[in-house]
Amino acid sequence: MLAGETEPLALWLVGGAEPRARLKIHRRHYEASLTSALTQKFPATAWLIGAGAIAAAARAYVSTHPPAAPCIAEYGAGFPEFVAGRVRGELPYLGSFATLEWHVGQASIAVDRAPLAWSAIVSRGADELLDAHLALQPGLRYLRPAWRVDELLEAYLGGSAPERFVLSSEDAPLEVRGARGTVSIARLDEATYEFRCALASGRSIGASAERALERDGSFDPGRGLHALVRAGLATALV
Repeated sequence: MLAGETEPLALWLVGGAEPRARLKIHRRHYEASLTSALTQKFPATAWLIGAGAIAAAARAYVSTHPPAAPCIAEYGAGFPEFVAGRVRGELPYLGSFATLEWHVGQASIAVDRAPLAWSAIVSRGADELLDAHLALQPGLRYLRPAWRVDELLEAYLGGSAPERFVLSSEDAPLEVRGARGTVSIARLDEATYEFRCALASGRSIGASAERALERDGSFDPGRGLHALVRAGLATALV
């Protein structure tokens, strides 16, 4: 599909009189369907750089980055970096913006699991709890864009995108939470971000607390854990 060769692939096709012509149809459908899938996942990015620019980038991405899994919902994780590389000089924040949009899209199609009750936490001893791990909601994403692109994306999603928008190049630790088509973006303080990000990456509660305390010595691990569970973000204690 990618090399543009018709031999011997076309000869494997059976039925019909023009296997080469049929292969060309399939090749066009392959490119068109994946290009459409990509552009539909990045409507805010298309708004930012223009429909023509994102369509051209999507076609180029399809030809050089074929799907690696048989699930179209997973296709496109590398597209934010790819499209940013094409227009980086004009929009230095484009990569951060498209990456945030990708995570928002992925989080929004997740399905929430039953939240963990606080009683499951207090029933564990302190030493046992430090070595335990938490499973978090599937629709959670943690990222730290180099620009405050969450403001711009929320303006777009809210239908109030302005004609002119000034972005600052400042780290913004973000928590994206989504489920069944809904999504929210929240900024976190540095310690809370480190704590939750470490938990999401599979670290134990104790190790995650240490990461947070390295960032801010005043962080209270007990309160941080309680806030996480109270918000319904944890699903199991393992």
